Amino acid sequence: MNRINPAKLLHSKWTAVSPVKREKHFMVVEVEHDEEGAVLSCLLEAVLTQSRYSIDWHDLKDTERWRQGWK
Repeated sequence: MNRINPAKLLHSKWTAVSPVKREKHFMVVEVEHDEEGAVLSCLLEAVLTQSRYSIDWHDLKDTERWRQGWK
């Protein structure tokens, strides 16, 4: 399980374990917070294609799908 600090989520870098459409490296470009400041979702941008995907930030904890940093 990846350990994630929600305060440092913005601009963090991630590597997909199983790339789709040659999109392997991603960066968090936007984080959505609720009224209490808890993270609701985040927007990932693929480095290669600049495609953006909205995901639940808890999905990044799954080490079978994501690795922290660009590897």
